[in-house]
Amino acid sequence: MSDVRHVLVLPDRDAAEEVAGELADRFGVLEEPQLVRDALAGEDDAEDAQWLVVIEDARSRLDPAALDAFAAEYEGWLEAPAQG
Repeated sequence: MSDVRHVLVLPDRDAAEEVAGELADRFGVLEEPQLVRDALAGEDDAEDAQWLVVIEDARSRLDPAALDAFAAEYEGWLEAPAQG
């Protein structure tokens, strides 16, 4: 098992903060998720920023489908992992 990083994309900061707060209860995430503001390409307006919730999954125990469904409750989604 290798380390996995899951990235949830949320429409705004409020949604990202709610999701981050729910992760421990819903999925047993112990490590504090990282919140990152992701300005959309070409947009200067801070209101047009998505927020990312980055979850370190050291033991690859989180179910990506469940995370995607969870993010969808907040009008977000799970970013597909980058293939490298």
